[in-house]
Amino acid sequence: MTAKTLFHKIWERHVVTQQPNSPAVLYVDLHLVHEVTSPQAFSGLRNRNLKVRQPSKTVATIDHGVPTRSEDGSKIGRLAFADEMSVRQIRQLEANCDEFGIPLYGMQSENQGIVHVIGPELGLTQPGMTIVCGDSHTATHGAFGALAFGIGSSEVEHVLATQCLLQWQPKTCAVNIEGELSPGVTAKDVILALIRKIGVGGGVGYVFEYRGPAVQAMTMEERMTLCNMTIEAGARAGLVAPDQKTFDYLAGRVFAPKGEEWERSLARWKELVTDEGAVFDHEVTLEVSDLEPVVTFGINPGMSIPVNGKLPDPNTVGDEAQKGGLQKALDYMGLTAGQQLLGHPVDVVFIGSCTNGRISDLRLAATLLKGRKIAPQMRVLVVPGSYSVKRQAEAEGLDQIFKEAGAEWREPGCSMCIAMNGDQLEPGQYAVSTSNRNFEGRQGKGGRTFLASPLTAAATALTGKITDPRTLMQP
Repeated sequence: MTAKTLFHKIWERHVVTQQPNSPAVLYVDLHLVHEVTSPQAFSGLRNRNLKVRQPSKTVATIDHGVPTRSEDGSKIGRLAFADEMSVRQIRQLEANCDEFGIPLYGMQSENQGIVHVIGPELGLTQPGMTIVCGDSHTATHGAFGALAFGIGSSEVEHVLATQCLLQWQPKTCAVNIEGELSPGVTAKDVILALIRKIGVGGGVGYVFEYRGPAVQAMTMEERMTLCNMTIEAGARAGLVAPDQKTFDYLAGRVFAPKGEEWERSLARWKELVTDEGAVFDHEVTLEVSDLEPVVTFGINPGMSIPVNGKLPDPNTVGDEAQKGGLQKALDYMGLTAGQQLLGHPVDVVFIGSCTNGRISDLRLAATLLKGRKIAPQMRVLVVPGSYSVKRQAEAEGLDQIFKEAGAEWREPGCSMCIAMNGDQLEPGQYAVSTSNRNFEGRQGKGGRTFLASPLTAAATALTGKITDPRTLMQP
């Protein structure tokens, strides 16, 4: 029998039909929906008198446009801070889900949160699934051994109507993360280092399978961070083979299998590994034993350096296009070649997003902020990824640590990651952000973003300047 990769095992089980010289018709197990990319899709169904094919396999949440402040402390009181478009999109999703019979984690739900946070924590995300969403960071769910990727608005409509999707089969790439991470170095630093190594286009046409001792040592939430930013390397999706950590994470969650069905599922999930001797189309190896905390300096996630490093000089780059791109990035960021980022003043710190808004991320930040005060004039937003994360953080007293340090403790949502409802930078301001993109204006028109881990973000909040978190960690 031919040895197969994890990707091929999932892909082959979901192909409905495959015609020569055509994309495959791929069955979708779980379709995640939010308020921004779905209105056109539902309108298309309505205009064609179509129903949602399998409403039980679609789950919606409100996350992108929901404010993270509340006028009266209630969930619904958040709408007082929403702009007109956000209110319209939220109300439209509520109406669409009601009309088409789709379960919605809406404004008053105890489980509302960022789509890529609530999927795993509710047990909706499971090994071997195909998962799609009108959001590029759907790759997050690959941490569970699910083939998960983002789709466009027209594809959202197609999945709603048919529970299938036309897809060309991508190639496979083994990403071997070798070595052991040092204290103060996180999964966020690993994925930023990988993107720096292969470039923002290095994964185009591929599905990554993350492997190696460093990945095996990661928690499920760290693996989610790793897979989340796969798209930033240009890849279609990222995968980690499920193991005992995966099974332990899922056990007992709301939508995880129960009883005998759990045992049957477990038997299937344990088969979801790349066979010995299976051949990948490409392989990449990243050694992380000597990795330092990483900070981006430019206008895409591939532009990064170690926190103690120096900025590259465009004049040393031979390719004219790359040289021009690097110079443009430095100019936009107000930086000069050869300087260190260490010690660079920062105005705002954002801890949150589908990349680093989980409970383990908040715990990391709290380890540095506990008993300390953030730097004067600093604005620090701590935004949990879901109400489940918020409740857990408050039960552990993390909210008090953040508030006593001088940070703002917010309600769940995408927040400053996409500069929504006042959670944004002013022109010229600098932010250290735990989110996933540092494009021009991503966090506010004229705003300038340094991407980093929750530890580096917390360290920066304390000093008011980019700081190596290891210098503030307890020995």
